[in-house]
Amino acid sequence: MRPEPNFEYSLKPAMLPAIFVVVIMWLVYWADFLFTTDFQRYGLEALTTRGLRGIFLMPWIHAHNDVKHILNNSLPTFLLMTLLFYSYKAVAWRVFLLAWLFTGFGLWFIGGTNGAIHIGMSGIIYALAGFLFTSGVLRKYLPLQALSLFIVFLYGSMIWGIFPTQPRVSWQGHLAGLCVGVILAFIYRKQGPQRPKYQYEIEKELGIEPPDFEGDLRRAIEAEQAALEAQQAERAAQQNPPVVVYQYKKNE
Repeated sequence: MRPEPNFEYSLKPAMLPAIFVVVIMWLVYWADFLFTTDFQRYGLEALTTRGLRGIFLMPWIHAHNDVKHILNNSLPTFLLMTLLFYSYKAVAWRVFLLAWLFTGFGLWFIGGTNGAIHIGMSGIIYALAGFLFTSGVLRKYLPLQALSLFIVFLYGSMIWGIFPTQPRVSWQGHLAGLCVGVILAFIYRKQGPQRPKYQYEIEKELGIEPPDFEGDLRRAIEAEQAALEAQQAERAAQQNPPVVVYQYKKNE
C-alpha cells in the first residue's frame, strides 16, 4: 500500500485564508456604517446589467441593520474554508474562487425578475459544503469520507435552504452554490488527496499479473498425490505378481 498523502499536522496554515476572508467580511460590514452610501445597492440583481457587479461584490456585503446576518455567515465561512484548505490545499484557492464566481453567475441567471437584491456569503458557504461532502464521497478515502460525515452532521439541515421556505432568504443563491460545489467536486476529483492504492492495484495498472499462490499450491498437491498413487501401484505390482491361468480344452 502506498504511503498516505501528508496532511498538515496543524490547522494553523489552513486557518489563515479563512481568517483573511472573514476579516474582509467584517471590514466591509464596518465600512458600511462609515460611508453614507448604502452598500446593499451593490448586491446582485438578477438578469440586469447593473446586477453583474454583484457577482464580485455580493459575498462581502451583509445587511448592516441585522448583525445576525453576518454572524450567521462568519462561523460557517471560517470553518468550511479551514477544512477546505486543510484537506484540499492543492486546489483550495481554485475551488474558492470558482465557487465565488460561478455561484454569482448562477444566481444572476436564476434569481428571478422581482427586483430583489442578493447579498451575503451564504451562496459560497453552500458551494464549499457541497464540494467537501461530494469530494469525500467520490474519492473513497477514509479521512475524507469522515469529513463528509462531519459536514452532514454540522450542516445537513442546510439542504432546506435551497427551497423557497423563508421570505427574504436567497434560496436561489443557496441552490446555485450547492450545484456549483458538487460540479467542482467532480471536476477536481483527480486532484488533491487520493485513496492510497494497494499493491495488487499498482501491479494491475502496470500490467503485472500477481502470483497465483493458491493455484501453485493446488497443482503441487495434485502432482504429489499422483506420484504417491503411482508409487503405491508399482509396489502392489511387485508384491503381487500376476497369476497366469491356463485353460485346456479336450479334443473330442
